[in-house]
Amino acid sequence: MCYKGREGQGSGVRGQGQVAHDWLWASWEKSRSVSFEGKTSFGMSVFNLSNAIMGSGILGLAFAMSNTGIILFLILLFFIAILSAYSIHLLLRSAGVVGIRAYEQLGNRAFGPPGKMLAACIITIHNIGAMSSYLFIIKSELPLVIRALLDSDENSGEWFMNGNFLIIIVSAFIILPLALMKQLGYLGYTSGFSLSCMVFFLISVSDCFLCSSDTHLNVTPVAHGGHAAVNETGDFCEAKFFTINSQTSYTIPILAFAFVCHPEVLPIYTELRDATKKRMQGVANVSILAMFVMYLMTALFGYLTFYGAVESELLHTYSRLGSNDVLILCVRLAVLVAVTLTVPVVLFPIRRALLQILFPDKPFHWARHIAIAFCLIFVVNLLVIFVPSIRDIFGIIGATSAPTLIFILPGVFYVRIVPEDQEPFLSRTKIQAACFAALGFIFMVMSLSFIITDWVTGESRSGGGH
Repeated sequence: MCYKGREGQGSGVRGQGQVAHDWLWASWEKSRSVSFEGKTSFGMSVFNLSNAIMGSGILGLAFAMSNTGIILFLILLFFIAILSAYSIHLLLRSAGVVGIRAYEQLGNRAFGPPGKMLAACIITIHNIGAMSSYLFIIKSELPLVIRALLDSDENSGEWFMNGNFLIIIVSAFIILPLALMKQLGYLGYTSGFSLSCMVFFLISVSDCFLCSSDTHLNVTPVAHGGHAAVNETGDFCEAKFFTINSQTSYTIPILAFAFVCHPEVLPIYTELRDATKKRMQGVANVSILAMFVMYLMTALFGYLTFYGAVESELLHTYSRLGSNDVLILCVRLAVLVAVTLTVPVVLFPIRRALLQILFPDKPFHWARHIAIAFCLIFVVNLLVIFVPSIRDIFGIIGATSAPTLIFILPGVFYVRIVPEDQEPFLSRTKIQAACFAALGFIFMVMSLSFIITDWVTGESRSGGGH
């Protein structure tokens, strides 16, 4: 297999180390092509990684923009996107040295079994947060769909209008049976449908923004007893370019949550046809750029439609257009089907990680398979029932597991895995990686501090859900 090496070889000791690194990388690429030949095209790999990036976090971006202003949000979004691309670069470099194709295995190579367990636990926590956000969307949106189908303008108080009951029913009769499957054969169809629904959502947000110039929208803020937190600046009819308030602390966690895809990078790289580090980095760059544009348009159009009255779950804000609006009803139905089918997909890697942690050498057994699925769904349902706003889910997961997966672990893995004879400990690249990990730790501490302060002071807390 022909290999052209990397740019900027350098000279002297640095150049010799770089040549050694390139030789190791080429050797791994050659052995990899013998043991496994990827068959996924560049375009399909971009689609798969874009779908891994895309998730419920897109629904919180307009809320983030309402609490930062357009310019500050754009700066932060660009900043997180660039750092995510650099993080993937570190992962690919680390994987190239040792020939590993799994995020947890990089943890094992860097720190042994404790490192593998740490990575598995962080991924599990993040996926539980993702499951919670999906179920929260069901909790908040399904009652509105039922109300629209019944042509009712008000919540009658019936049990089938209660979001807490509805998520239990959906979990018991749809999500749990799908989660009990031994193999997840419909994964590809679900991924494609989910991404299509989010594109449809973006188109609908854009359409509603264009219509809002001709139609007066009700942008009165939701009261504290309402569904979700809103911007607290009082700017409900005017766009702001730069603003800061207590809710601004949720912006970086929401953005970080929206860009997490790192556990899926190496599996997608394994499947890539004619795979090289440069080619996979290209896949990552194109995917992140596409999501950057999509995120920016969704946040901008959503914010300019409702200004400071936008809620932490954007789709719920559109109830002010009327519960019987056909376009919004179609969007809600599409998003509900997508997130319902995605929950079992997210549950599978959580169960696999728990099995590796708790039963590492045990063969498949139906009792464990069923028990773990039931317990996970039960715990996530409790979280969704008692958490008052999806903003809290975005905030906590975005301030803990997201910076760990994006910043801390990739930087630490690079420092630990790349041998010192290739990259000295005090080399520029390792210092950059260490500073990158430290930056993630600073983000985590600052975000958690501001969020906890907001909780303690009780500012802008929302009431219960539907």
